[in-house]
Amino acid sequence: MKGRVLVAGFATRHVAQSAALAGYEVCAVDHFCDQDLFWYTRDRIRFDDLSDLPDAISRMCDRYSFDFAVATSGAEHILFPVPLCGTPRERIEPFLDKLEMQLFFDKLNVPVPRIAGAGKYPVMAKPRRGAGGWRNAVITDAAAEQTWAGLYPEIPYIRQEIIEGIPASVCCVTNGDAAVAITSNEQLLRGTGESAYGFSGSVTPFNNPAAARMMKIAEQVAAASGCTGTVGIDFVIGKNGPVVIELNPRFQGTLDTVEPACGCNLFRYHVNACAGMLPSRPRPQMFAARRILFAEKDLTLDSDLKDLAPVVSDIPWPGTFFEEGQAITSVSGSGQTREEAVGTLDKNISTVLQYMR
Repeated sequence: MKGRVLVAGFATRHVAQSAALAGYEVCAVDHFCDQDLFWYTRDRIRFDDLSDLPDAISRMCDRYSFDFAVATSGAEHILFPVPLCGTPRERIEPFLDKLEMQLFFDKLNVPVPRIAGAGKYPVMAKPRRGAGGWRNAVITDAAAEQTWAGLYPEIPYIRQEIIEGIPASVCCVTNGDAAVAITSNEQLLRGTGESAYGFSGSVTPFNNPAAARMMKIAEQVAAASGCTGTVGIDFVIGKNGPVVIELNPRFQGTLDTVEPACGCNLFRYHVNACAGMLPSRPRPQMFAARRILFAEKDLTLDSDLKDLAPVVSDIPWPGTFFEEGQAITSVSGSGQTREEAVGTLDKNISTVLQYMR
């Protein structure tokens, strides 16, 4: 065992799994505490609301001594009682605010969507804080903007020009001064409903002529950010090439396709980068695809999906109730081409859906 690590945040299974495979003993503080989180951790504490997260972290630290902690989404701003392996709180704050992030991109002179002027439509509206794109929406007129803003009262937001194109991302590791782009990813979005721009999966690597340019820009952005460890840069590939959308200063959901596609361990890369050591870029060995399945209506999942692993991950406990729109589980596929990986993914999804009737 290399040491004991605390992984804390809204969803931690992917990071806990990577850490365990890297040889660490893992404890987790997590909102879901799905079955497979138990497979990779010594102990877990579940919390309901993000406001409960600091107390849950403190309780876990009372139980064990840790060599270090890693923050996932929702925990980036928390002051941990143990050393943090990742971007410090004071450095990470600008990248938790989309307006501050926009100003950072402008200083780098990289291509980004422009802030839209008052009264200009259509625009992309985004809450200034939050991850995953779940509340982002295209606003077509003043009445629609008033309705959308009313859904999230007192939450500041930004208005950007709309960039049409293919959603994508780059997984990087950075030591605070330099960065290496590990791989590019095609981003899969919900596509419909109020969460149309919400993240719902990925395909790695991103087989697109713009991928090399995107990775070069990502390395520039990550190196200039001052972040340390694993970060993700979101893009849209528009008609004029890659446009930077966001920097995510944390482990990303794309980990589940990056690691199998590249035959690497991102947790090991993360720890080494925080110690100043950057890897060489791994060569993709295959294509990996993953999609999150969401409840199309209120349902109670009576089936046990654990026997379908590793095709499924984030495996709920039998008897779990899901409201319409909630994430249920993740399904994976792989192949030597994108078409083969996505085809396998679709077949696996068909199998999993039989357990949800």
